[in-house]
Amino acid sequence: MKITSVNVIECKPNVMGKVVCVRINTDTEIYGYGEVGLSYGVAHYAAVGIARDYGQLIIGMDPLKPELIWETIFRSTFWGMGGGTVINAGMSAIDTALWDITGKAYNMPVYQLLGGKTTSKIRAYASQLQFGWGPEHLFLTDPDDYAKATEDALADGYDAIKVDPMGVTSDGKWAREAMNPNWKMRGKLSEKMLDTCYKRTEAMRKVGGKDLDIIIETHSYPDMNTGIQLGERLEPLGIYYYEEPCNPLNVDNMLEIHKALPRIALASGERIYTRWGFRQFLEKHVLQVIQPDLTICGGISETKKICDMANIYDAAVQLHICGGPIATAASLQVEAVIPNFLIHEVHEGAIKKDMRDLGMYEDIKPVNGAYEVPDRPGIGQELSQKALDEAVNVYTCQ
Repeated sequence: MKITSVNVIECKPNVMGKVVCVRINTDTEIYGYGEVGLSYGVAHYAAVGIARDYGQLIIGMDPLKPELIWETIFRSTFWGMGGGTVINAGMSAIDTALWDITGKAYNMPVYQLLGGKTTSKIRAYASQLQFGWGPEHLFLTDPDDYAKATEDALADGYDAIKVDPMGVTSDGKWAREAMNPNWKMRGKLSEKMLDTCYKRTEAMRKVGGKDLDIIIETHSYPDMNTGIQLGERLEPLGIYYYEEPCNPLNVDNMLEIHKALPRIALASGERIYTRWGFRQFLEKHVLQVIQPDLTICGGISETKKICDMANIYDAAVQLHICGGPIATAASLQVEAVIPNFLIHEVHEGAIKKDMRDLGMYEDIKPVNGAYEVPDRPGIGQELSQKALDEAVNVYTCQ
């Protein structure tokens, strides 16, 4: 079997951003899908460009050799060994599509190729409740609104949620300090800021009771000092784990937060790439929960290796998922296999209709806060005909 062409597909923009996928075609009827994990933030054109670069590189290669192709991109492109967000996101999309093809070629789901399930039901949590939980994308300010979002998630069967309590300013805008100096998240948190974060989280705890697992997210907005401040203030409310409380690449600062907050599990990983990136965090036991993003950190091949490495250090795994249906489906395949799986992320944007419509198969969805992984060959998901028809651009490498 040989790769004959690669389609780079820019999907119609939605509330989550601009999803970019690749479809690798072969000299048989078999093809595979992968996703470049840069739909959110500001890297859309880079996502398209790197997918086209690597798509051209792999023409004529054997798609049933994802390890060989991964190593080829890693070692022969010069920038591959340097890595980083864009490079590794491109590698991730190609690698995922290759595993999709391999599963289809052997008529097996990817989880079977990776060793079989260790988990039959994938527990999930409702993520980013500062934006509400439902058909509308909101920016919540009042504690009562945070309580309502929690009620909505509980009604959908979730027993775990995640929130960024400082992510929305008091006037209802997404907090980015460079754009809003009056909502200061580094240096030292004001008592007003700490009180706001506490009351928002407290409202959620009151609704959910002691059995609700609450994950605190900060998107790396704090620095080491304010990360410690916020953790100390929220600790009495019960924190399942504390995500990105400082710069995600500063292992020593993260270690200081861990020392200051020894009873709170720390989590990070959506902006850490490959085994080499995670190594120092694991060796220093900084992170109790790692969050690699399969569509950014190196694809299925690399994600499985990262998770296995984390298992040596007793670190649990929650894959970061903030993309389209291809990202979700591929992540579920790995989560079903790894013994140190903890919980699956369901972003509030992923439940919106325009995002769900990108996927062909509608059965990949949580029921009562949990997923069942489909048995279809490959990753079990494809872009829908609607997604293809409405695509902004489709580039072909051949």
